[in-house]
Amino acid sequence: MLYQSNEDLPLEIRTRLSEAYQDLYRAAFNSAIHWYGEASKAHQVALSAVKMQSAMDRKALVLS
Repeated sequence: MLYQSNEDLPLEIRTRLSEAYQDLYRAAFNSAIHWYGEASKAHQVALSAVKMQSAMDRKALVLS
């Protein structure tokens, strides 16, 4: 199952993440589903991508 747009994402993802992070989640999920073939694993990968980007964004704010 691929997500064509952010409106297709699960409600929890749409309500908890900003639009930019939803885009990242969707791209990571869609890539991971091709790689692993399991929605649960793809979800874990996508959340991990969001967490990593969030940490990088916070670090960039501190450095600026």
